[in-house]
Amino acid sequence: METKNVMMQAEKEYTPVYRTYKDRVFRMLFQEKKQLLELYNALNGTEYTDEENLTVSTLENVIYMKMKNDISFVVGCDMCLYEHQSSYCPNMPLRGLLYFADLYKKYLGDAELSVNRRIMLPTPRYVVFYNGLERQEEEFTQYLSESFTDIGGCIEVTVRTYNINYGHNRKLLEKCPTLNGYSQFVAMIRKNLETMSLAKAVDSAVTECISRNILRDFFMNQRNEVVAMSIYEYNEEYAMRVTYEDGENAGYERGKAEGKAEGREQTLIHNIEAVMKNFDISLERACAGLDVSVEEYQRAKEQMN
Repeated sequence: METKNVMMQAEKEYTPVYRTYKDRVFRMLFQEKKQLLELYNALNGTEYTDEENLTVSTLENVIYMKMKNDISFVVGCDMCLYEHQSSYCPNMPLRGLLYFADLYKKYLGDAELSVNRRIMLPTPRYVVFYNGLERQEEEFTQYLSESFTDIGGCIEVTVRTYNINYGHNRKLLEKCPTLNGYSQFVAMIRKNLETMSLAKAVDSAVTECISRNILRDFFMNQRNEVVAMSIYEYNEEYAMRVTYEDGENAGYERGKAEGKAEGREQTLIHNIEAVMKNFDISLERACAGLDVSVEEYQRAKEQMN
């Protein structure tokens, strides 16, 4: 309880520097075209240098978790959507489908789709940069068709996910100093959390990055905002996971004592709906944050009725 109070207090202390919509540190790092080209080149083995070849197409009105964590842009013949995830979410392909639909609407404008000629489109490329602890693979791929209730279907969305925890995907990180620096920063925070409060862990990580010349200019110029955003992210993740773990344990013990499954189901429903209400988020995002599928929630609801 003491640790949680410290974290909540730290969030309040840094709240004044928040923008209307909160950017994650990852998005702050890659909001400039230079860094985006660096990341794109590292992924694709290209050597683009002219920033005018890149057109940012991020949809500013598309917000997840009250935080703007998407970066989309067009370069060459590619329409790219890059996202950062600190916890595994099985619904990334669905998010991509909806997001790309909006991007193509914006790209096409008032184009007449019934013309007797093929309308050429930039090729969609959806990449997720993952630094959660649930999955340890270097890379993994998710498919929209995995969510279909039956085999087949006429639509597919493929999401390529790269593990950017420090020590993983070394070649990619070596090619992209900005991504490498971010990976080291996150690793420092996690190490510091073993002995420090959240606020001190983040602030110490920023200081260490500056002293070791890791994204030095970025951290020096935006120190307060980086600390605030990092505290918000880790506080949010901590709160959601504590809620789930405490509730799951309580449900398990109650269900065990009663010899029934109702306790666990009630707890599951209660925790998901509490997170939706407290964080003002969708069912899908609440389930993803608590590492529970929407289907599990729906089954629990059906069994309780």
